[in-house]
Amino acid sequence: MSFAAEPFHRHDRSRRTAVLLVNLGTPQAPSASAVRRYLAEFLWDPRVVEIPRLPWWLLLHGVILRTRPARSAAKYAGVWTDQGSPLLSGSQRVAAALQQRLDVAGQALEVALAMRYGEPSLPHVLDQLKAKGVDRVLVLPLYPQYAAATTGSAFDAVALWGQRVRRLPELRFVNRYADDPGYIEALALGVERHWRAHGRPGKLVMSFHGIPARCLELGDPYHCECLLTARLLAHRLGLAVQDHEVTFQSRLGRARWLEPYTEPTLRRLAGQGVGRVDVLCPGFSVDCLETLEEIAQEGRDAFLHSGGREFHYIPCLNDDPAWIDALERLALRHLQGWPLNLEAHEELQRRAAAARARGAAD
Repeated sequence: MSFAAEPFHRHDRSRRTAVLLVNLGTPQAPSASAVRRYLAEFLWDPRVVEIPRLPWWLLLHGVILRTRPARSAAKYAGVWTDQGSPLLSGSQRVAAALQQRLDVAGQALEVALAMRYGEPSLPHVLDQLKAKGVDRVLVLPLYPQYAAATTGSAFDAVALWGQRVRRLPELRFVNRYADDPGYIEALALGVERHWRAHGRPGKLVMSFHGIPARCLELGDPYHCECLLTARLLAHRLGLAVQDHEVTFQSRLGRARWLEPYTEPTLRRLAGQGVGRVDVLCPGFSVDCLETLEEIAQEGRDAFLHSGGREFHYIPCLNDDPAWIDALERLALRHLQGWPLNLEAHEELQRRAAAARARGAAD
């Protein structure tokens, strides 16, 4: 293995720190070709699909990538905005808001955003940070609940990037915050704000992204973390057990996934005479295809066509100030011990002069 050459170490440069937000990713356009490229990267990740590579490659390239992209592109087109992908533009607003908050706090920190799949890619953003002189990176995935297929995969990508880097930055990882008080409070404030404007529902449904049930049996903590978030949020909102349900969405393939599934639950509730449901997606920090199309459109249709009278989708946290407050506290907590202020110019010059006196190139 060979490593790329890098510039000489500069003794007159202050060490810099970055908070790297990571989200899942999105196609670059709502077209079949763009979706095909995205799905080829996403679905080939062994963290996402844990079956033997050869039969999966044949199925992926022989069937799925020939049929699914056109259908998915039509769904993306239904949620695409003037700013492009709602997941990307929403995540960019989160990063900008956190940068502004940390600047106000007086910290010499850079906030960057990367996507695990698609653009801006994790390797490209990490290269950019290194080029700017960043040598300490806190990786903060926008996944509150840990799952091997999401948080674990993001860490894999960082480690793979590190295998070709000669001078690695210091790295820290945040792998979960399902029970973080600020996160729970931000969720609760969003629900309460919606209820003040629209009244309360017959049932609050908390829909999390699903994973294969086999992952739970193999020791993945994701299911437990989703239930933990739901329990804490229900407690904060003062909800009784009968006032809310926890479900899982986005099932792929024929294998059994975490249950109960969201859409059948919505149909069941309508059939049982629940007139209004509100649906919240606590596991998604930014609105995306899975929330805006799968829940706000398909879920709405399933409930109303099954006899329900009123369906409300409560948006994700996005760049809500309470969520940015929570992210700021979360980041600063995990940055403890790293000096966050730039060194004084005079000290840098003194150090550089001493290094040159000992024969350093710069």
